[in-house]
Amino acid sequence: MKKSVLFFAIVISGLFSFSAFSQTDNEPVALGLPGDNLNLYAVVDIFQKSKTLEDFEKALNDPENKVNNLDLNNDGEIDYIEIESHKEGNTHVIVLQVAVNNTETQDVAVIEVDKDKKNNVHVQAIGDEDLYGKNYIVEPSDNVSGTPNPGYKGDGTVIVNNNTTNNYNTTTTNPSYVSTSVSAWPVVLFLFSPVYVVYRSPWHWGYYPSYWRPWRPVYYHDYWGYHGHYYRSPYYRRTAVVRNPRYYNNYVSRRNTSVIVRDNRTNGRYNTTYNGRDYKRPAPVTSTRPTRPGNTTRPGNTTRPVTRPTNPSTRPGNTTRPVTRPTNPSTRPGNTTRPVTRPVNPTNPSTRPAVKPTQPVTRPAARPATTRPANGSSNRR
Repeated sequence: MKKSVLFFAIVISGLFSFSAFSQTDNEPVALGLPGDNLNLYAVVDIFQKSKTLEDFEKALNDPENKVNNLDLNNDGEIDYIEIESHKEGNTHVIVLQVAVNNTETQDVAVIEVDKDKKNNVHVQAIGDEDLYGKNYIVEPSDNVSGTPNPGYKGDGTVIVNNNTTNNYNTTTTNPSYVSTSVSAWPVVLFLFSPVYVVYRSPWHWGYYPSYWRPWRPVYYHDYWGYHGHYYRSPYYRRTAVVRNPRYYNNYVSRRNTSVIVRDNRTNGRYNTTYNGRDYKRPAPVTSTRPTRPGNTTRPGNTTRPVTRPTNPSTRPGNTTRPVTRPTNPSTRPGNTTRPVTRPVNPTNPSTRPAVKPTQPVTRPAARPATTRPANGSSNRR
C-alpha cells in the first residue's frame, strides 16, 4: 500500500513538473532587438529547403511562410529582403539585406557556406550586430540523425536563373528527403555545381516583383508562436564561434549599415512590436568562445582596475613622499645648519680687520710708558 501511494505521488509530481517545463518552453524568448522579427532558425530551415538562391529569396518574402516580420524603416509595412552572394574559393557568403530607403541599405544577416579540405560543408547564419547583437550565430546541428523535414520531397531538376541571358537546367542527385548532412542540401549542391553564377537580387527600393505585396507586421507574441518550436529543435543550435573568421572579416569590411535603423533602435521605435510585454532573454551561449567579456567577473581582474587608480592616495608610502620632499630643506637639521654656517664665512674678513687694528692700538699704548716722561721729567729737574 505504501509503495503504491509513493508511486502515485511520484507520477503526480512528474506531471506537474512537466507542465511547468512546458510553460517555460512556451514562454516567448526575445532579444529586445529588431532581429527578433526575423528568426534565424527559420531562415536556416528555409535555406536548406531551397533549390537556388532565387528560390531562397522568394521563400523569405512569402507571407505564407510567416518568416519575415521586419519593418526597419518603421513605416508600418514589411520590408523586402534582398539576397546578394559572394564567392571566394570554396566559401560562399550570402548576404540578406533590406533597402531602408532609396539611399540606405541595412544588412540583416549573412549565411556562410564553406567547404574544407576534406570536402566537409559547414553552414552558419550570422545575425548582424545592429539587429541581433554580437555573436548571434545559428548553424545546423551535426549530432542528430534523421531529417528536419521528413515530408519534403526534392525534385531531380534544379532550374538555375541568375539574371543572365542564359538559364541552365542541371540534374542533381538530391535524395527524396532533406537529410541532416549539409552536403546533401539542394541549395548546397547548387552552390558548388559548375553552372553556379554569383547571384545578386534584381530588386531594389521601389522596384519589387509583381507577386510581392507588403503587409503589416504582427506583434512579437504572435510571431514567436510561429517559430517558438525552433528553440527546442535538435536540428539547429546556437553558437558563438565563427567557423571561418577570415572570410567573415572580409565581409565585415564591406558591411552595409543604416543611420535610420540605428536611430530607430536608439529611440526605442522598434519596441512597439512587443506590445508592451516583457519576455525572457535566450540562454547565453557565449561561454564557448568569448571569455574576454567574462573577465570582468573574475576577482583578480576586478581588483586590479580598482587598486591602480587608488595607489597614489591609499598607499602611505606615496602620500608621505610628496610631503617630506619639499620640507627637506627646513626639517632636516643637517640642511638647516649648513646655510647658517655658510653665510658666516663672508664675515671673516670683517673680524680679521677688527683684530688686526687692535694690535697697533695696544702697541702704542705700551710704548709711551709712563716711565719715559717720568725719566724726562726727572732729568729736567
